[in-house]
Amino acid sequence: MKDRKIALNLNCGLDLIGEVLYGKWKIRLLWFIDEGFQRPSELQRKIPGASRRVLNTQLKELEQHGLVSKIIYAQVPPKVEYSLTEFGKTVIPVLSALGKWGDDNEERLRSVILAFPDKLAD
Repeated sequence: MKDRKIALNLNCGLDLIGEVLYGKWKIRLLWFIDEGFQRPSELQRKIPGASRRVLNTQLKELEQHGLVSKIIYAQVPPKVEYSLTEFGKTVIPVLSALGKWGDDNEERLRSVILAFPDKLAD
């Protein structure tokens, strides 16, 4: 992981969640692994906008935080699969609720996001 420019702030649950789930692709990775997409190549196809390097970094962080487990099969060519841990499975209902909120408010959220197109490049 990178060296931190800003000190950790773990004063409440939202700080803790942000620390564990912060990353552009982590929520999608958790969701797709829960849906049964376990191999890195499958995840790459589900998230084509992400580089393999970034996905591997974020998968490693999710593994370090105990949300996913990685299985490496001793074969040629090597085979790697990810699965949610029991702890990782507990976040899926939360992600589902957030997704439903996004769906329920899609039009409003989309208009707010598109109102500032210069921010989309950041």
